[in-house]
Amino acid sequence: MNKSQQNGPLNDLDEWEDDLLERYPNPGEKKKEEFRSYDNPARDTVKEFYRLNHINQTYDFVLKKEQEYLGLNRTEMSLREAIDYLNTLVDDSDPDIDLDQAQHLFQTSEAIRADGLPDWMVLTGLLHDLGKVLCLFGEAQWAVVGDTFPVGCAFSEKIIYWDYFKENPDYNNSRYNTKYGVYEPNCGLKNVHMSWGHDEYIYNVLKDYLPEPALYILRYHSFYPQHRENAYSHLMTDHDHEMFKYVNQFNQYDLYTKSPVKPNVAELMPLYEDIASNFLPDRIRF
Repeated sequence: MNKSQQNGPLNDLDEWEDDLLERYPNPGEKKKEEFRSYDNPARDTVKEFYRLNHINQTYDFVLKKEQEYLGLNRTEMSLREAIDYLNTLVDDSDPDIDLDQAQHLFQTSEAIRADGLPDWMVLTGLLHDLGKVLCLFGEAQWAVVGDTFPVGCAFSEKIIYWDYFKENPDYNNSRYNTKYGVYEPNCGLKNVHMSWGHDEYIYNVLKDYLPEPALYILRYHSFYPQHRENAYSHLMTDHDHEMFKYVNQFNQYDLYTKSPVKPNVAELMPLYEDIASNFLPDRIRF
């Protein structure tokens, strides 16, 4: 069994992203009444994934994972080595499509480059899912992918499968179950602890190297309860809202560029290494 299939109900990590396309299709591709339909039996693995995610993503769990990982003392890799490492998450169970995790990164970044956007945005497209190496460090799927959300305050009912939070210990904890919980009104997302996963991890890995809009993209590209549902504006500042314009722009490339056609990684890698050399060190701490 591939490591990406361990410790979680998804058949592969892309199953979560495929479900996102069902929830948030490209405008015009689905009728309004077809949006957010969760009765399809094929979604059973996704539902079980979110059950585990919502039960286990507590405030204390997030603080524990931050302490465990954010020292960035596990390994050092070049950009090429990190992408090669991520490649080992290819889903061995799919007989028809053998695209590894890195293909999505190149498809996203190439779409951004084709639209003539700045180099930092192109590079962010390549980097945004590198945090999925958490799976290779032994983390369960529910602690790597999935829609992200704040912990330490009430779970918004706009979060997918919200009812599963009723089994989360924080749900009945008076310190955490109010609108603001441990936070203050409009305290700013920089002061908010997000559910643990690849977004928060890769943000911390790269926070010293990229411009602020890129860092918002890395940290919040899976924060669908806000950038699609506007559920947590009460914690955000005007500056957060301004930066989310970049998150929303990036989201279109993240969701709608998947294709079974493989990018020519060998041909593209030198180009991206050249772009990365303007932002990143030769070796990145994970």
